[in-house]
Amino acid sequence: MSTNVLRTPDGWWAVRNERAVRIQTKAVTTAELLADRAAVREAAASGESGTPVADLVALPPVTTPCRVVAQMVNYRSHAKDSGFTGDIPPTFFRKASGSVSGPHEAIVRPAHVRFLDYEVELGLVMGATLPVGTVVEETDLPHYVAGLVLTNDVSARDVQLTKTQFYESKSYPTFTPTGPYLALLEPEDFARLIDLRLRLSVNGVPRQDRTLADMIVRPAQALTLLARFQTLDPGDLLLTGTPGGTALKAPSKPVEKIAALLPPALKWKAFFNGQAKNPRYLRDGDLVTATIATPDGRIDLGEQRTAVADAT
Repeated sequence: MSTNVLRTPDGWWAVRNERAVRIQTKAVTTAELLADRAAVREAAASGESGTPVADLVALPPVTTPCRVVAQMVNYRSHAKDSGFTGDIPPTFFRKASGSVSGPHEAIVRPAHVRFLDYEVELGLVMGATLPVGTVVEETDLPHYVAGLVLTNDVSARDVQLTKTQFYESKSYPTFTPTGPYLALLEPEDFARLIDLRLRLSVNGVPRQDRTLADMIVRPAQALTLLARFQTLDPGDLLLTGTPGGTALKAPSKPVEKIAALLPPALKWKAFFNGQAKNPRYLRDGDLVTATIATPDGRIDLGEQRTAVADAT
């Protein structure tokens, strides 16, 4: 059974039934903790009553600096929302690790960003080096992937679309809320990944709700494709895509055809004038709540609650 690990300013904790037992380790980074799994198992098996999780301040369980890589359009429902038809080529992009923030830390909207969007995503935390050229089979996942985290791939859509790139639009500080838990998996847990359900709501209103059955490129294949050009190391993070339900959606086909006839400046002006009427984008004071878990709770990455705040 998976073991949930919490990171706080005081160190690392093993969590059981809303109580946490301190892990006796000298590990400072996530990679160092993964190399000390014996200490994690000892704390998880401890008979100590522990400390209420509610009394602890959760930090992101993925320490930085590290590599943060993400998959683009990797759920069928998101592909449909985005206007894709036919086969979608697997695509990866990088995020700055400075965007990683805590599971209850505010998402800060930069002053120049008008259209702030959310994307709940399952994060894979590497437990072993993945060299370039590696082929990962399903049975190899327990060797390369140590655990899972809940993430939110926050996106500045007006930056993303007008500059036709992802790095800046998804890399501002606080644009990757992560945690609260790092779920360290046992080999038998990997068969349950398909049952994981991703949910996200804004101000209590559901926006996203899908299982990994909706995923296009599964983790083993994704790691194989990524390893064609990218090395990953223990503690690195791979975000595996988001389901449909984000604020941004492709325009209707008639609108898209008309827009294609316009000069770029007029096209973007018309598009964003339309988006300004979309109430689903995040605004100052909104509360984003996200969870990822199997129905039986065997794997449960905890609940992420992040307020949205305008930059001051």
